[in-house]
Amino acid sequence: MLRKFLTIANYSLVISVIGFGFAILASYPLATALSLPAQITAHISSLLFATLLKISYVVRCLCQYNLGMEVR
Repeated sequence: MLRKFLTIANYSLVISVIGFGFAILASYPLATALSLPAQITAHISSLLFATLLKISYVVRCLCQYNLGMEVR
């Protein structure tokens, strides 16, 4: 069961980093090319992806600790 959570946490980390990167690109360098609602969505999604990143990392660390693996 913990290995399944570890796998899910690892995938969530990858997805959240990619999503956060796209959200930051849309929020700042590409802001002039986007409408105001799109910019608002990009800013809100950057907060959500950052939250998912932190939660995924904590779950990953907890799973590694409980499985007796090195926590990194």
